[in-house]
Amino acid sequence: MKNKLNNNELKREIGFFSATVLVVANMVGTGIFTTSGFIMEELGNPQTMLLCWFVGGIFALCGALCYGELGAIFPKAGGEYVYLRESFGKCMGFLSGWISLIVGFSAPIAAASIAFATYFFRSFSLHLGPIITIPISGINIFTISTPTIVAISAIIIFSLVHYHSLLVGSRVQNVLTLFKTGIIAVFVVAGLCLGNGSISNFSEGLDMSSVFQDKFAISLIFVTFAYSGWNAAAYLGGEIKKPGRNIPLSLFTGTLLVMGLYLLLNVVYIYALPAKEMSGVLEVGTKSAVSLFGNHISKYFSGAIAIGLLSVLSAMIMAGPRVYYAMSKDGVFFELFGKVDKIRRTPAYSIFLQAGIAIIMVVTASFDKLLLYIGFTLSLFAMLTVVGMMVLRIREPDLVRNYKTFGYPVTPLLFILGNLWIIYFSIKSRPIVSFLGLGTVGLGVCVYLYFRNNKEQGNEI
Repeated sequence: MKNKLNNNELKREIGFFSATVLVVANMVGTGIFTTSGFIMEELGNPQTMLLCWFVGGIFALCGALCYGELGAIFPKAGGEYVYLRESFGKCMGFLSGWISLIVGFSAPIAAASIAFATYFFRSFSLHLGPIITIPISGINIFTISTPTIVAISAIIIFSLVHYHSLLVGSRVQNVLTLFKTGIIAVFVVAGLCLGNGSISNFSEGLDMSSVFQDKFAISLIFVTFAYSGWNAAAYLGGEIKKPGRNIPLSLFTGTLLVMGLYLLLNVVYIYALPAKEMSGVLEVGTKSAVSLFGNHISKYFSGAIAIGLLSVLSAMIMAGPRVYYAMSKDGVFFELFGKVDKIRRTPAYSIFLQAGIAIIMVVTASFDKLLLYIGFTLSLFAMLTVVGMMVLRIREPDLVRNYKTFGYPVTPLLFILGNLWIIYFSIKSRPIVSFLGLGTVGLGVCVYLYFRNNKEQGNEI
């Protein structure tokens, strides 16, 4: 059976390097600079924390290897939407796209833009107070401040960049990501070679007993969120050159690079701060920099993080619209969002839809709640996608597979079991927000049925 290549209007202009950069840009965000303090609070042991980051990296690598096979089989725009549609049908594909639209991209774009504005103003020690607020029952539902204006401006500017053309967008993306990884590399090398840290912070031995406790699993949830984005290149499958080779290779290479960076960064954090000083600290990256180099470095570090966050913002603005575009092309989303700008060859309406939702989240400050209650569903759909890959192996063995998952079936089974573990503890530790997430999936089913019924009525006419 011959696989159908992308038959849409998008152009294949992204090579291996840009695809790998996209993966790195999506993965390295605020998570690595904020979560280690909370993980240390849970585990209380530096070596166990490093093990947790390593295990999370292995899960991400397993996922990247599995998605690589799916990307080589179905080199189209849409990523998980396409893979789940082919393995379980349009409804399951739509649900993954629905989650992507609400939380997978729009909410993280809002979060990244506000984080950028916050770090940007902190680097200049500027006032962050609100300008306009509209309260209802004592709760501010609408806030405009200088940081929110900056955050909205960043969303608009990068949306226009990626609307302009894929070539310009990918070049801007490459420059920002190279800057971000360069800053991290300099911080790691300077911290270990020149920083005022202590090797004695590593003296506490590895506590293997904690690996089988709830706290390790809860910590792994934080780590998994920090690693999210390893599947980024899959969303642009219809625009990547030589997809059978470059999609799997970029997913694996990008994820492996980020895994190495994360482990090295955490080594620097431990070198800079004893476990007690790190425990529960939100801005662990900034506190580590101050401990290593003195108070004067904090402003520069905040500025560097701010510029680095633009890379995350740009990467998500670039990847997300390809999902809504693919959904529209299949008739399970508004037709408008399946249109491509005739001159620029980009999914313009999908880009602007995503920007609009993200801006609404910025001014209502609802993005944090969305991320909290829907977070575990991202693991759920990634797991279902890998299950679908195994289903396709059995059901359609004749599909042309230019790349097959390394270590199959151990690799996908490890990924599935790891995510089941994370989902179980997400529900156990946060039952209310997890059930709200399932409610959002249920709402997605209703929306899908609406579009399907409309399409059937149109066919009858």
